Amino acid sequence: MIRVVLTVLVAVALLAASMPAVETARTATTAERIGTEADRLERAIGDVVAGSTPVSDPATAARTTALVRAPSGFAAADLDRVALVEPPDRPDGVALAYRVDGGPERAFRIGTGPVPATVHLVDAPIELRPGGTSRVRLRYVDDDGPTVRVDRIG
Repeated sequence: MIRVVLTVLVAVALLAASMPAVETARTATTAERIGTEADRLERAIGDVVAGSTPVSDPATAARTTALVRAPSGFAAADLDRVALVEPPDRPDGVALAYRVDGGPERAFRIGTGPVPATVHLVDAPIELRPGGTSRVRLRYVDDDGPTVRVDRIG
């Protein structure tokens, strides 16, 4: 009986000692996955711009939809917020911002690839689902220059 109690106590102590490392790994995994989503969105923006010509009528503009998946599950940290934002230090671009458990907000910048174009969020910031998949629409229009308009679907 004493062996069982000691085994349980040692197991609980080991679990308690390892939890900070688990949380650090979950936060790192979440940051990596958010970065991957930012890269995917940047590629989608580059794809809609490449080989297309911006037009003034959004109804006839080159467009595509992209999925942005916020990490979830045991291996991911709990997200308070995931959003597409326009950083104040870069008015011609956007960033995929996220916040883990009340911590500081962090962001990954999203570019347009090799083609110079402005990225504009239709209703900035665009709040995304913190524990699931969100769809965004990308349209390549001419707003006093080549511009990719981004808005959320649904």
